Amino acid sequence: MQWEICEPVLPLIKSPGRIPKHPRRAIVNAILYVVRSDFSWRQLPIDFPP
Repeated sequence: MQWEICEPVLPLIKSPGRIPKHPRRAIVNAILYVVRSDFSWRQLPIDFPP
């Protein structure tokens, strides 16, 4: 649900260009996790990108 709202707002990946190291969905999920749980970035589980 949240991804369907966020995805159209993100800029497109242009080619040729550098391939992203982490998928954007994983980054958005990490941001939403921090916002919802009120944790700091250091307390993110290892499932999320660094």
